[in-house]
Amino acid sequence: MNWEQLLSLKRFGDTHKRLRKEQDETRLGFEVDYDRIIFSAAFRSLQDKTQVIPLSKTDFVHTRLTHSLEVSVVGRSLGRLAGKKLLEKHPHLAEVHGYRFNDFGAIVAAAALSHDIGNPPFGHSGEKAIGEYFTTGNGQKYKSLLTDKEWQDIIDFEGNANGFKLLTETREGVEGGLRLSYATLGAFMKYPKESLPKKPTKHIADKKFGFFQSEKDNFQEVAAELGLNQTRIGKDISYSRHPLTYLVEAADDICYTIIDFEDGINLGLISEDYALEYLIKLVKDSINTKKYNSLKYKEDRLSYLRALAINTLITDAIAIFIENEAAILDGSFNVSLLDKSKYEAQITDIINLSVAKIYQSQEVIEKEIAGYKIISDILEVYTNALVRTKEGNGSNYDKLMLRTLPAFYQKTDVSIYTILLNTCCYVASLSDSAAVHIHTKIMGKQL
Repeated sequence: MNWEQLLSLKRFGDTHKRLRKEQDETRLGFEVDYDRIIFSAAFRSLQDKTQVIPLSKTDFVHTRLTHSLEVSVVGRSLGRLAGKKLLEKHPHLAEVHGYRFNDFGAIVAAAALSHDIGNPPFGHSGEKAIGEYFTTGNGQKYKSLLTDKEWQDIIDFEGNANGFKLLTETREGVEGGLRLSYATLGAFMKYPKESLPKKPTKHIADKKFGFFQSEKDNFQEVAAELGLNQTRIGKDISYSRHPLTYLVEAADDICYTIIDFEDGINLGLISEDYALEYLIKLVKDSINTKKYNSLKYKEDRLSYLRALAINTLITDAIAIFIENEAAILDGSFNVSLLDKSKYEAQITDIINLSVAKIYQSQEVIEKEIAGYKIISDILEVYTNALVRTKEGNGSNYDKLMLRTLPAFYQKTDVSIYTILLNTCCYVASLSDSAAVHIHTKIMGKQL
């Protein structure tokens, strides 16, 4: 892979090449990507989607929206730092093509901003709840109607693939979705493969999948334009990651490791004593002990430690990225940047404590149980109504239920796969509160 292709400004439908040196410096194409994402309806819904604690009523807890904004800020710093070093190594990118270090920051920031845009309500349990409706619930009856890969798309419903669908999907009058630059789409594509084969290797890019069968052509067009290495051909396709994807992933890893930990302390799920014990190992080389001891309030002490810890991990991630640039470009770098971190042991300790004290806390478990029931019931009602209507057997109740769906999701003159996938995507688009509200209505508990 080469940086000239990887930094493509092309957008869906372009008939001519967009050159960096011809860009308007007051409104660069990569910055337009960020704006389009932040003004999208899908991004706004993240304000009421779970990051860790579902349906939490405290201001301490991050939602998907606040998390995404923070990841984009960290991603921008990572991109700019990497860009500065890459331009020093490859001066022709600036001298001949006109790229600046801020371009790298803008690409990573936009991809990071959208990294959770396809995630369902109720956190990662939402993805599992969608899949389990089809594997263990009444949705099993549809298996014989789909191909193996279509079925895998549904039972392994993946927020990353749904995100790519949201960013690129053509609707009537809206060609190419948000029409983001292909560089940003490439950086967004964390798992550049289809749903089958499942985890064919231990390479980080094969851990999950990044596009549904419905977006396969779009995905291949982006990959071809960017010159991504194709790692499998024929009936099963996959590609190497865009190098900047590693920085998007690092930004996410840094934020959820440090900030979820901070949330747990603010919620009282983790003792503040642990903050000093665990975080001090990350910041011992940069902490100003006198300043730390002068901070009277817990929130201020945590904020100070958090800022130092994030900066420490940013610096470390950039060093790993630049050191391994050649392996990243040829697709042989097979782990995340933080897996190579010199602070890997400290990161693991923090994550393990967060899992035990936050992710597996009673409040989280109880809310996730409710989420399973809510998602299953909504899928049951809408898939039945849509499929029966397609088959000409729709009841009056089915017709009423279809009228509660947004017009785009009411279509029945499409394949069963499209109906089922669209219904899953509709459920995934709901905020936590909207899912609860719809469930209350369809269960007849609210008039």
